[in-house]
Amino acid sequence: MCGFVGGTEPSWDYHAAVESITHRGPDASKLHLKAPIRVGFRRLSIIDLGEWANQPMFARDGSTWVVFNGEIYGFRSVRKDLEKRGHVFRTQSDTEVVLNSYLEWGDEFVDHIDGMFAIVIWDAQQQELKMFRDRPGIKPLYYFYDGTRFAFASELKAIEIACGSDLLQIDETALYDFLGYRYVPTPKTLYRNCFKLPPAHTLSFNPATGSIRGPRRYWNIEVYKEPSRRSLDECCEELRSLVDASVRDQMIADVPLGFFLSGGVDSSTVVAAASKIDTDVSTFSIGFDSDAVSETPFARDVAELFGTDHHERILSQTDAQGLLPSFKTWFGEPFADESAIPTFLVSKVARENVTVVLTGDGGDEVFGGYSTYPRFARYDRLPTWPSPIVDQIAYWLRRPYRPRGSVARILGLIEMVFSGGPSLWAKIMKGMSTAEKQVYRDRFEIPCDYDDWWCYRAHWREDLPLRTRLQLVDFNTFMPDMVLTKVDRTSMAVSLEARVPLLDRRIIEFSFSVPEEIRYHGDGLKGMLRHAYRGVIPDRILDRRKKGFGIPRHYLKDFSGGKYIQEYMLEDLYL
Repeated sequence: MCGFVGGTEPSWDYHAAVESITHRGPDASKLHLKAPIRVGFRRLSIIDLGEWANQPMFARDGSTWVVFNGEIYGFRSVRKDLEKRGHVFRTQSDTEVVLNSYLEWGDEFVDHIDGMFAIVIWDAQQQELKMFRDRPGIKPLYYFYDGTRFAFASELKAIEIACGSDLLQIDETALYDFLGYRYVPTPKTLYRNCFKLPPAHTLSFNPATGSIRGPRRYWNIEVYKEPSRRSLDECCEELRSLVDASVRDQMIADVPLGFFLSGGVDSSTVVAAASKIDTDVSTFSIGFDSDAVSETPFARDVAELFGTDHHERILSQTDAQGLLPSFKTWFGEPFADESAIPTFLVSKVARENVTVVLTGDGGDEVFGGYSTYPRFARYDRLPTWPSPIVDQIAYWLRRPYRPRGSVARILGLIEMVFSGGPSLWAKIMKGMSTAEKQVYRDRFEIPCDYDDWWCYRAHWREDLPLRTRLQLVDFNTFMPDMVLTKVDRTSMAVSLEARVPLLDRRIIEFSFSVPEEIRYHGDGLKGMLRHAYRGVIPDRILDRRKKGFGIPRHYLKDFSGGKYIQEYMLEDLYL
């Protein structure tokens, strides 16, 4: 796990920029400032701790190089294939596998690898800089482009420091979007000329012409729509085999490794698979000030069942409130998921013992675990009005004063009853509605015809069954921009690598290839996954109501003066 920053301009401050992401790689640092692309790198050593595995890593011709943030799973089998094709390796690292894969297969090398990665390659022969981001969007990759000049980095603040504030202008539409989504949706960032490379996309930059190609998608999820030719039990057997293989691949490290354990289905599944591979498993959990709102009792049950070396820490209300200002440091742009606070703390606890953790993140999106899906279905059955009409009525109802408490809840319910499609989904996802954002629309001078829910609409597929449709929307929006962003930034803030075995490419493609009646076996959330681990994980874990990893409501009660948390983040940290 690492961090990098680079660009075209010799006057940019690459040294300060790479130092700003030291937390992503405290073990080694290197600057390569040769034209036409300058690059700086910070390394967190995980596989092959030797100096030869540092980056940027150069091909034998000394010109083509790669910087790479992440891990390639199953890289040893790819290496064997490359060795048969005549490639000679100097290290045991997965970085060298990435470099030689590109030299062997060109841009199609990405079809031969799986993992979490943000990869940047300077191809000296083609005189092009090429960028690749992993399929689910686990690892971040930002770039700046103003028509001629180009920069790239693992975090937005590294681009800020390298390029300087004079080149960056706030994007008011991004601030406005944040209020509705609770994050700045891809490909946008806080700044007009800075972008996130979308998951499963590649982009090329030619420094001679100052032109870019892309972003271009290199992978899609194929959804199977026909009745299943496999039985439920056959699907469950294949799923267990895929999970076992993914966990085994992701337990490869030359440093101590552990597991986040919430006591929920997903993290318990990962720990169950790990316990068959290694009897020496360390697990880490965070609790709150009352077992009534804490999942630690369930985590203890799972830890005891599988005999793990279990570690717990309690997050106090005072500590939670004190960490809210850290969001600006962690994320570099507006972000409003309070569960980042316990995620940071459990990462901090884990880092005292290990350098790598495996998590259960992604299970809800891949297997269908959110209660928002049946909730959407209930409202979606009702007659709807066109969104502009609903938004205008709601605006006039709210205009005389800003309603609070039960009045606000009633107005919100009315809006949901008469909404449909992406507009209804936005309200269920708990962002601010179009009516609630009106004061900010005026403040930021957002055009009247601006589509508030463009990001949801871009991934909305009416041809799919409802639950699968919503899963794909989550997979392409909420998961990379909220869930995975939260885990990456908070874990890397303490120099901890977090891996996500349930987002293995094989598992993703398998789950979406299974029809809804099997994926939601018993008409329940994550029905196939629960059935697959019945008898492996206790029923009291599999059947309990999902809690999530958020902070208890009373922790932040009255803290933001009755404002939405995103309003607090925006006004107190960015305006």
